[in-house]
Amino acid sequence: MIRISLTTLAFVLLSSGRAVAQMTVAPAGQPADIVVTGRGLANAPGDRAYDIVTIDRDRIQANASNRLESVLADVAGLQQFRRSDSRSANPTSQGISLRGIGGNASSRALLVFDGVPQADPFGGWVAFPAYATGRLGRIRVTRGGGSGYQGPGALAGTVELESATPDRATPLQGSVAYGSRDSVDAQGSAALVRESGFATVSGAYARGDGFTPTVEESRGIVDRAAPYEQASGALRTVIGIGAKTEVQMNASAFTDRRDRGSDFTDNTSEGADASVRLIGRGRWGYSALAYLQTRAFASSFNSINAPRTTAIQSLNQYNTPATGMGGRIEIAPPLGENITLRLGADVRDVRGKTQELYTFVSAVPTRRREAGGSTTTTGMFADGSLVAGDFTVSLGGRVDWWSIDGGYLTERPLAGGAALTNLRYADRDGSETTGRAGVAYQPVEAITLRAAGYRGWRLPTLNELYRPFRVGNDATAANALLSPERLTGVEGGVTLAPAPGMSIAATYFYNRLKDAVANVTTTSPSQVLPGVTTYRVRQNLDAIRAQGFELDAAYRPGPIGVQASWSHTSSTVEGSGITAALDGLRPAQTPRDQVSGTVDWRREAAAVSLTVRHIGRQYDDDQNTRVLAPATTLDAYAALPITRSLVAELRGENLFDERVEAGISGATIVERATPRTIWVGLRYGLR
Repeated sequence: MIRISLTTLAFVLLSSGRAVAQMTVAPAGQPADIVVTGRGLANAPGDRAYDIVTIDRDRIQANASNRLESVLADVAGLQQFRRSDSRSANPTSQGISLRGIGGNASSRALLVFDGVPQADPFGGWVAFPAYATGRLGRIRVTRGGGSGYQGPGALAGTVELESATPDRATPLQGSVAYGSRDSVDAQGSAALVRESGFATVSGAYARGDGFTPTVEESRGIVDRAAPYEQASGALRTVIGIGAKTEVQMNASAFTDRRDRGSDFTDNTSEGADASVRLIGRGRWGYSALAYLQTRAFASSFNSINAPRTTAIQSLNQYNTPATGMGGRIEIAPPLGENITLRLGADVRDVRGKTQELYTFVSAVPTRRREAGGSTTTTGMFADGSLVAGDFTVSLGGRVDWWSIDGGYLTERPLAGGAALTNLRYADRDGSETTGRAGVAYQPVEAITLRAAGYRGWRLPTLNELYRPFRVGNDATAANALLSPERLTGVEGGVTLAPAPGMSIAATYFYNRLKDAVANVTTTSPSQVLPGVTTYRVRQNLDAIRAQGFELDAAYRPGPIGVQASWSHTSSTVEGSGITAALDGLRPAQTPRDQVSGTVDWRREAAAVSLTVRHIGRQYDDDQNTRVLAPATTLDAYAALPITRSLVAELRGENLFDERVEAGISGATIVERATPRTIWVGLRYGLR
């Protein structure tokens, strides 16, 4: 119903205008024309005090895999919990993080799309197939916590996605490619532009027979290829109201079906989002946002015997519904050319539950589990910038009030009888004060010196609090008493622009993440969980310390361009009590080095690029016993114009078929990420 009403309103209002360019200027003496941008409020001058990387639309489009997670890999230090992408990974392992502070599948970086937070309401992971690259106009990554006006959850950084606007896309465009393992990748969009605004509709579809995730020497007869099928669609309408006000309406939906490469490992993710944002760019700037998210997730898990000859179902997570809703309102008062200020408040409410069948006997489940609850976060924020000569000062802060409510866990035999577990957890609440401060000094035009400090926080997800889970022979228990994570950090750096088209940014950082949520290995209760070889419990670590440096460089003197990114991080766990055994170890899934480098050539519609990526050795487990080997991959992209509107594309992922280890199970079974994949396709853009 939401999509229908948005569509009807958009085209009724837009159809009254005649087709013109998106932005026009009225003749002297006549009322100003409506100027529609489709974006939020302008970035603050104080942003130059922070370590920020921007990925433009040209780079988003010229990507070998045509997937968001691969595009984000251009920013070294930004990583998912595991190395697999959204074609083969379990969706619940795809949280994002920055600066070597580790993870447990929930995101420790804040992801927003057109101002709306995107983490899954129940689990905190990211549904990457929902974001077709053709929809995106710009990606902006801020390393460092304390996002201020963007909302809570930015422990180590913020990733902002922006929709593509008609000035960055053709009125009608589409692409289709055929790839290795009978894979298909297709995207398309259309735009209607009027002087009063625009409307865009887009869609994407991808499928493939997949590869066998288990490496050859670890395989048994139960191992096979892991197919996937994914689709998404979006409608966006932007309407000008007066000369300096616009309303932006978004509606989108996605579906994602994957298999993990053996029987009883299929999973499904579905979701739909709707949002309305009112933007004012007059003397008093303002923004008002309201949004609704719905998610559903289902997944099956198996247990495989040692010789990998039989697989039996161990868990059927048949339904995990979740919703997220919230809003934000802010104003930007007129304080002069050299001072900017944003004041506002936001609220986010999430609720969800998991419903599961488990303890299978003769392939039949004998027990049912249900667990869930809700959390609410309400905050107030202020964020300002001051430009004084060669100095730029940024100062922002927020106060959040949070509550965790209605948590429960029930486990019952399907045959009837008394509950095996029937827990109701006490409601909790609290408050957090966070913020960031930075200064930039530009003694000459080509040199900018930066220093900043920040404090961020994250509330544990419903998944971490209430849902025990099992993956193969590894089981993990939830913990309803988890405390919020809190990070304090500092950074300092320099940005150089020694020549036109050249930039070099170097940054040193130190972070301390207190009460980090981790999956901590303990003694396996084999009498309770038969077949389990590794048993873990979610716990708050004392802290994780991470320090290191980031180097980003780009140079484009003409058609040929070079860009590179390098992150080097030393991360250490601080543990005591139940986590004492982890003290001094490295957080799981945290490489010391990440490198990405691209050389490309562009001339009108023609383009060629080569991208080298390296990820260092990392541990798959908290005890640092399972080692994932380092890996270096090469990707390639080429676009050859056939006509003015039609371009042939050739894409290659992992051209040398490097073994990229993504995980090791309790029985030392190694899983790999995407092998060599070749794509041949066509891209059309009406001109």
